[in-house]
Amino acid sequence: MAAPFDYDLFVIGGGSGGVRAARISAGHGAKVGIAEEYRFGGTCVIRGCVPKKLLVYASRFRDEFEDARGFGWTVGDTDFNWPDLIAAKNREIARLETIYRTNLEARGAVLHEARAVLTGPDTIQLSDGRQIRARNILIATGGAVKHQAVIDGIEHAISSNEAFDLEALPKKIVIAGGGYIAVEFASIFNGLGAEVTLVHRGDKVLRGFDEDLRDDLMAAMTARGIRLIMGKTLSRIAPSDGGYVTTLSDGTVHASDQVMLALGRAPNSHGIGLEAAGVDVKPGGAIAVDEFSRTNIPGIFAVGDVTDRVNLTPVAVREGHAVADSLFGGRPVRVDHSLIATAVFATPEIGTVGLSEAAARAAHSAVDIYRTRFRPMRNIMAGRDERMMMKLVVDRTSDRVLGCHIFGPDAAEIVQMAAIALGMNATKAQLDATMALHPSVAEELVTMRDKLTG
Repeated sequence: MAAPFDYDLFVIGGGSGGVRAARISAGHGAKVGIAEEYRFGGTCVIRGCVPKKLLVYASRFRDEFEDARGFGWTVGDTDFNWPDLIAAKNREIARLETIYRTNLEARGAVLHEARAVLTGPDTIQLSDGRQIRARNILIATGGAVKHQAVIDGIEHAISSNEAFDLEALPKKIVIAGGGYIAVEFASIFNGLGAEVTLVHRGDKVLRGFDEDLRDDLMAAMTARGIRLIMGKTLSRIAPSDGGYVTTLSDGTVHASDQVMLALGRAPNSHGIGLEAAGVDVKPGGAIAVDEFSRTNIPGIFAVGDVTDRVNLTPVAVREGHAVADSLFGGRPVRVDHSLIATAVFATPEIGTVGLSEAAARAAHSAVDIYRTRFRPMRNIMAGRDERMMMKLVVDRTSDRVLGCHIFGPDAAEIVQMAAIALGMNATKAQLDATMALHPSVAEELVTMRDKLTG
């Protein structure tokens, strides 16, 4: 006779999606266990979006000091201390991890600080020797840094993981990549005073984003002193004089203190026993799931980056919550991945939701484009030339707003509200009928009237 179940739900992975699923399931009355081999909080809290945003904040103070003079302030000598920033970042991460633990324990979930590996469709082996049997299992192991590029001397490069804990701020850094992580860290190091070279194999950064966002960000990064090298890759990294010499695919060389690779992430599915449990895995390592996050094995679920659907923290959280409600809340819940607002915390930042102009034209017979570029009032007073861009993509037939794209200060804060409107199928006429809040940059979203193209 089979051994009794130890848990109604056992979660493998203590990141955002796993923690949410565990906490909500326990709140529904389920007996829940969760295993995490490193630190609770996962990529986002420990080595991703939270510490990155803290570094973004730090990198923007140089602008604040410079702009203050335009408003009558006399700013004295300023100095930046990298170790102090990293120490403060570490304190905040420790605080957040404590909150994650406390919230889980308050709901009655049992925490296991161990590596968990599937040994069958309902059994788990922990690295501390304990064997677990669970009625349901949720895999939420996230993603991991992916270095598939063939680079001689790749072992000398750091990833975003190590960038958060460097002993000193590099004076010069070469960053390879053109996605979120690459452009965000380029802006961070640039803002903190480093000389930054960004190398990307494509012709533009941020593939898949609206073209105006890509073009405006690249122009702004260049204006801020970031050297952009497009259409090239890294071929060799060699130590030299306490730093590194990086050779590119065209034979040019660049000296720096650090070389950082931001070439993407892959599902963290290797070595967790998926084969033993019979769980189907897609090419590239993503766990195959249906609209309810169910794998092909009854009772085994997966959420977050390990499924490689939409690799964003809020998505993993929503997926984990949906699994908990479906299993123990008395209602099956699907997660809608069709309309997700996202931000790129470069400087200036990007906020975007819905279809790009190119995607809209491919999917709809007639599209209208509304776009404005302007210097925010603050930039004018500060003597800063940087411009803001806002763009609406509208279906001409229905007048429904298909996409909203914002480039400039507080873009992420603004686009979150725009996402609500798009989710309710707002029309351009409804935006036009909304009273503007003046003076604000966000008012431009409801005052754009002139169509750029048909």
